[in-house]
Formats: sequence, C-alpha cells, structure tokens
Amino acid sequence: MTRPETRAALSLAAVFSLRLLGLFMIYPVFAAYARGLVGATPYMIGLALGIYGLSQGLLQIPFGVLSDRFGRKPMIVIGLLMFAIGSAIAARATTIDGVVLGRVLQGAGAVGAVILALVADLTREENRTQAMAMVGITIGLSFMVALVTGPIVAGIAGVPGIFWLMVALALIGIAVVLFVVPTPDDSHLRRDAETVPGMLLSVLRDRELLRFDFGIFALHAILTASFLVIPGLLHAKLRVDSRDQWMVYLPVLLVSVAVMIPAIVFAEKRRRMKEVFLGAIGAIAVSQLLLLRADHSVAALLGAVTLFFAAFNVLEASLPSLITKTAPPAAKGTATGIYSSAQFLGIFFGGVAGGWIHQVAHATGVFASSAAIAFVWLLAAAAMRRPSHLTMRILRITGAGSIDERALGERFRTVAGVAEVAVVAAERLAYLKVDPRTFDAQRAQAIAG
Repeated sequence: MTRPETRAALSLAAVFSLRLLGLFMIYPVFAAYARGLVGATPYMIGLALGIYGLSQGLLQIPFGVLSDRFGRKPMIVIGLLMFAIGSAIAARATTIDGVVLGRVLQGAGAVGAVILALVADLTREENRTQAMAMVGITIGLSFMVALVTGPIVAGIAGVPGIFWLMVALALIGIAVVLFVVPTPDDSHLRRDAETVPGMLLSVLRDRELLRFDFGIFALHAILTASFLVIPGLLHAKLRVDSRDQWMVYLPVLLVSVAVMIPAIVFAEKRRRMKEVFLGAIGAIAVSQLLLLRADHSVAALLGAVTLFFAAFNVLEASLPSLITKTAPPAAKGTATGIYSSAQFLGIFFGGVAGGWIHQVAHATGVFASSAAIAFVWLLAAAAMRRPSHLTMRILRITGAGSIDERALGERFRTVAGVAEVAVVAAERLAYLKVDPRTFDAQRAQAIAG
C-alpha cells in the first residue's frame, strides 16, 4: 500500500472505531443504570439498549446509496452529527423514553457502509482487501476495549458521561474526516465494497449467504439479550458492582483472544473452517445452558462467560470471511451490506425480545431462549457447504475499445487457479475468485491489459 492509501485506511478505521467504541461501552453498564430511569421496565430497558440497531439496520444501505450521489464525506459528517445529537439526548434524559429517542437517532447516523465505500474510493483494487482488513481489525479491538473501559468510565462519570463521551468522539470523528482523510478524485459505486440495489434480490435468494446472515443476526441477538442479565448475575454472585466489572471482563477477554487466534489459524491452515465454525456455535449454546445454572456456582458463571466470549470472538472473526468466500465475485459488497444490516437487526431483536422475556420469565428465560436460538442456528449451519479457500482479486481492464464481457470472461477462466469470474464492462473491472496457491497472476494481468 502507498502512503496515501495507508493514511486513508488508518484514518477511516479510526473514525469507525471512535463511533463503535462509545456504542459498545454502555453494554456492560446500561441495564443497571437504566433501572433508575423514570418509566423503566425490563422490556423498556431492552428496547433502549437494542433500538439503535433498528434504525442502523434499516438505514445502512440507503446511506451508502445516497453517498454515491451526494458524496462520501458529506454523508459521513451528517451521520456523525446525528449520532452526536442522539448521544446528547440520551445523556440528558431522565426517562427511559428519552434514552430510547436518543438511541434511535444514534443508529440513524448509519455511516458504516459509507466509510467502507470511501475506503474503496481511496485505495487501488489490488490493495483494497488489505485496507478493509485494517478496518475490520479495529472493529474487533473496539468491542474488546469498550467492554473493559465502559465500566471504568461509568465509575468516573456515570453512564451519562459515556453518552457525553460519544458526543466528543463523534466530533473528533468529524474532524478526522474533514482534515485527515484524503478527498477522493472520484466516487462511484464499487461492487466489492458497496451494495448494488439491483443485486439485492439475487443475493437474498442465496441459501448459503442467508445462513451466514441468520448467523450474525442470531449472534448479536444473543449478545444483546445476554447483557441485559449477565451484569446482574455478576453483581449477585461476585458482589461486584457493574462499574467494577471490568476486572471480570478483562481476564475473560484475554482468555477468549488466546482461544480465538489458534482456532482461526487452525481452521484456515488445516481447511477445517466448517468444523471450527460449528464448534463455536455449539459453544455459544452450551454457554447459555451453563448460565441457566450459574446462580448456583461462581465457577459455572465465570466458565460460562469465558466460553461465551471465546466462541463469540471466533464467530465474529470467521463470519465476514465466510461471506466473502461465498458471495459471487461481483456481489461481495451487496452480500456484505445485507450481512451488516442483519447484524444490527439482530441487536434490535435481542434487545426487544430479551427485555420482554426478562420481564415475564426472568434471567432463566433469557438464557433458555438464547440457547434455543443457538441450537436453531447450529441446525441451519450444519447443512452449509464446506467453505471454499478462494480469495478475491480485482483487475482493471486497460486499453481502448469496447469490452465483450462474455469473451473476456472465458479467457480469464482459462487462467490457472481461477474458479469464478465476473467482468463488468461499465466499470472496466474483472472480479475473480481464485485459489491463491495456483493462481497465475501474471497471465491474468496480461489478459486484463
């Protein structure tokens, strides 16, 4: 990657992580705080925690489409301003309804897809995967850092202080976008990074992709529902206030990362992704069953929480890779957009359903329901095809004259290591899925040239 490309990727990754950091920081402390708000019930607490996922999930793709017309930076700035306004409303709210309103506005600033589109605008095709990986890594790090720092910040400034911190982080993000992120020379729809509206139906008909969409929906539904009750369990069994629970989350997350890294390496190198993937889903289900009995044993509680986060991190790291490997060559951006929307809708469902179940069936009902969702996911995933080990390559077609998509596609198919091809004449790009061990990059480049 060139220096401008590295600068663009790192600065946009920072904008992404600044926004997510605040959103995740309230997870471990929100349920205890919200009980003191006027009008709070378990259902309303769940709604307030998860409602941002609804507006985020519904507006993610439209924001990306609008950025093709009105520009990336203006849409990101608008989204971050909405996020800041929503955070300020939530910070000042004394009622649960006020927090719900603030959270809706937070989610309405759905700039994730626009940030990824801007990354694509500012990087060449051959370096785009590496740039996207930088953004992906920051998302995972933001989640883990937030779970530890959220209780610490809440202990210093309270949960309203976390919301005010979100306002500050959003304003910092706007400054980074305006003064650090380069301005692209050209912004247009890029199929490897953005949703193509005309491809939505075909991608939604793909059963393999739908399995992964349901998977990320289920994973974040379980995560959100669990955080409605786990902090209370930790307080009851360990006598640790929610603001001090970072001392529990820190070692748990360290262990989960120590499990995740070798699991992913083993899955990729030994080509056992399906087995590791199914095992992680099973571990999520088992962790929820253990939590059903956690009120009888501290060891069971800590073991269940550790098992849950270890499995969560494995699945969170592997699902995006599975989407990329499974999606048709020219539909990667569309598949990723639907997947991202499913994730946020899962957050919404987990908050609303988890809150309602907590109200009528208490903590045991939440864990039993989460275990049921995990077992349904396990059954659905068991029928998945064994994931391919192909990677995406994008080649720019140079030279003058018109492009015969069919003829050029046939030529690319004769190249060693090429499994799938999609040539888009209007973009003068060829999207290839290749086996990196046997791919003849030099010949493919010669055809493109």
